[in-house]
Amino acid sequence: MFVSIALDPGGEGRAKELAELLIQYGFDKIQRGLWESTAVSPETLGRLKRDLDRSTDAFDRIRIFQFPVEGTLVLSTLRDKKWRRLVARGGEVQAVMPLQTAAPVQVIPVRRGPVRTIRRGR
Repeated sequence: MFVSIALDPGGEGRAKELAELLIQYGFDKIQRGLWESTAVSPETLGRLKRDLDRSTDAFDRIRIFQFPVEGTLVLSTLRDKKWRRLVARGGEVQAVMPLQTAAPVQVIPVRRGPVRTIRRGR
C-alpha cells in the first residue's frame, strides 16, 4: 500500500526525532515535512501510528494518507493527541470517529463554482 505522511512538528527537536522514526520504518523524505513509502503493510502502519503517538505531544500534527485500502483513500490525522480517520469512497466521504468519542461528525459537501482568473495590472 502507498502511504504518505505529512508532519507539522511543534519544534525542531521533535522534527528530528520524528524523521529518525520514519527512516527506521523505511520512509523516504520527498520534501520538508513530507515522507512516502510504497512498501508498508497494515500491521507495520499500526505499529508506526503507535510509535508516532508516543513520540508526539499536543503541539504536533500528523496526516497519514493511505491508498488503496479496500479501494478507498484513507486519511488519518493526529491533532491534539487524538486520531481522526476520514474514508473517501468513489465520490462520497465518510468520517470515522474513534470509539472513545461519542460526538458524531457531519460531513458537508463543498460546492465549487467556476474558476475565475484574476489579472493584475502591469
